[in-house]
Amino acid sequence: MILEQIQSPADLRRLNPAQLEVLAREIRNFLVDAVSRTGGHLGPNLGVVELTIALHRVLDSPHDRIIFDCGHQAYVHKLLTGRREAFATLRQAGGLSGYPCRAESPHDLVENSHASTSLSYALGLTETRKPGDGGVVVVIGDGALTGGMAYEALNAIGSRKPDLLIVLNDNGRSYAPTVGGLARHLASLRLDPRYHAAKQDVSDALSSVPGVGRPLASAAKRAKASLKELLAPQVWFEHLGISYTGPIDGHDIQALETALIRVRQIRGPVVLHVVTEKGRGYPPAENDETDRYHGVGTFDPRTGRVNRPSDGVSFTNVFGEALLREAKEHPDLVAVTAAMGAPVGLAQMTAVFPERVFDAGIAEQHAVTLAAGLAMGGKRPVVAVYSSFLQRAFDQVLMDVCLHNLPVILVLDRSGITGEDGPSHHGAFDLSYLRMMPNLVVASPRDASELRRLLATAIARTDGPMAIRFPKGTTNAPPDTPSAPVPIGSWEVLREGSGVLVLAVGRCVGEAMAASQRLAGRKGERMAIDPMIVDARFVKPLDPRLAQMAAEHRAVVTVEDNVLTGGFGSAVLEALSAAGVQVPVSRLGLPDRFLPHGAPTMLLNKYGLSASGIAKAIETAAEKLGDTELPYSPKRSS
Repeated sequence: MILEQIQSPADLRRLNPAQLEVLAREIRNFLVDAVSRTGGHLGPNLGVVELTIALHRVLDSPHDRIIFDCGHQAYVHKLLTGRREAFATLRQAGGLSGYPCRAESPHDLVENSHASTSLSYALGLTETRKPGDGGVVVVIGDGALTGGMAYEALNAIGSRKPDLLIVLNDNGRSYAPTVGGLARHLASLRLDPRYHAAKQDVSDALSSVPGVGRPLASAAKRAKASLKELLAPQVWFEHLGISYTGPIDGHDIQALETALIRVRQIRGPVVLHVVTEKGRGYPPAENDETDRYHGVGTFDPRTGRVNRPSDGVSFTNVFGEALLREAKEHPDLVAVTAAMGAPVGLAQMTAVFPERVFDAGIAEQHAVTLAAGLAMGGKRPVVAVYSSFLQRAFDQVLMDVCLHNLPVILVLDRSGITGEDGPSHHGAFDLSYLRMMPNLVVASPRDASELRRLLATAIARTDGPMAIRFPKGTTNAPPDTPSAPVPIGSWEVLREGSGVLVLAVGRCVGEAMAASQRLAGRKGERMAIDPMIVDARFVKPLDPRLAQMAAEHRAVVTVEDNVLTGGFGSAVLEALSAAGVQVPVSRLGLPDRFLPHGAPTMLLNKYGLSASGIAKAIETAAEKLGDTELPYSPKRSS
């Protein structure tokens, strides 16, 4: 295999065109086989095989710095920079990251996998470039160009005019087909044969005239620009002061290399528009109109059939079904997403009520404030987004939704530990940053039935915003019965007990119950271990019975899949301090650092959030206390 001979980009430069075509096929076969075993981002990488080969043949990485936005299309880059043998560990604990990773290779520069950031990084690098430094090249997709940061950076780049190559990888999709005005403009360029023909005619005419004089060259240049304006209106990049060339076939290695060599000779910023096909070369991906196998779990490489968990249903699907049911009952209910309707459970509502689903593109800030405007206009918007992506709209949630106290419902998928996608995708901070926001109710369901009840609660609440966060993973299927709202701020006692009060949030509730079963009948040195288990489904507001519950126990243990800094445990400490309850509180949660990638069960166990870890914490709390008196005994509320 030619692929086995590639240990660095320099090895690519020895290959002839025929060998490069063989290499491209080998890479696609390798990716299908490798990702079928580990899961990962298959479709985006199948689409950039030839482009990545061409980049590494023309550029001198890492001397020339390549920034991938948002990094999920960097598998081919990893293969060509000496990491082929590590692909068996892709996205596994301690193994190869699913994104560029600075610790893995000097060829990886930016590892933040949130979209639309690359151009800002690149401008900063060009502004600090020293003599002898290499070039800076950005590979950004048309989907990422829907993000506000990309527009802001392009505006600055057009003003500063650094030497910067921007490779626009245009496959017409982010997760699903790209939305927005710029996407439609790019599509018109891709598909209009008049533009290609006219541009080529002008180029041929210029190249055929020997010794073209300045007046003729200038006239020809104006004619070419006029044709471009006529046939492709609003050539947006050039209006910003950024040179533009393309579009060209992103699966033609020779054409790509020729174009890359030429555009590198242009001074100032230049966009090379490359048209690629997501999922190319693997029929199941090519034929998948949902997301072209953007991100898949393990699957059968022969058929493309994705392996589904045999037990339970996903929280995402439960939410999608519940939302559609509520939408049928509430005509004013609408949904908003940021370029990922299907991944966050909106496919069902989109199929039935497409006019009531708004896709903002990869623009979380716009999505949240759009929802605020919809709420002001009398709609009940549900913003469905990954937990880690809502971080990008912090100010909009705080100032545009909470300040106006609007009835916007925020639904955070992939909260807590998400697993194999790593530090930029763990939803480990949402409880901390959401609970500080005035007017916002924050809730976390333990299972499918609770998710449906909390969604009904949020829809019934008309006097302010509410956030519901749930994990990636499966849960027991809910019964097919109507879901009634629950009182806001109310917790549920799942197991009566004494001595140690365990307050658990979301997915940790099940682990806490399992821990109590492990401890059943066990005794400590001085006392029986008989914990009381409470589902603290509302993180804000806390249950008003908290102080009384805590005062009737000798110790409190809080459990959350969120960073301990400012999280649920901190909220409990604050409340008990205000109430004058001086009971020892042990907080279980995630440490104050970015977490690695790995299976969720492994990471939960590592950080003491599995049943065994919680049981150990309860035992420790019980053993420290002995027969001490209760520190505080308020009157019971009636």
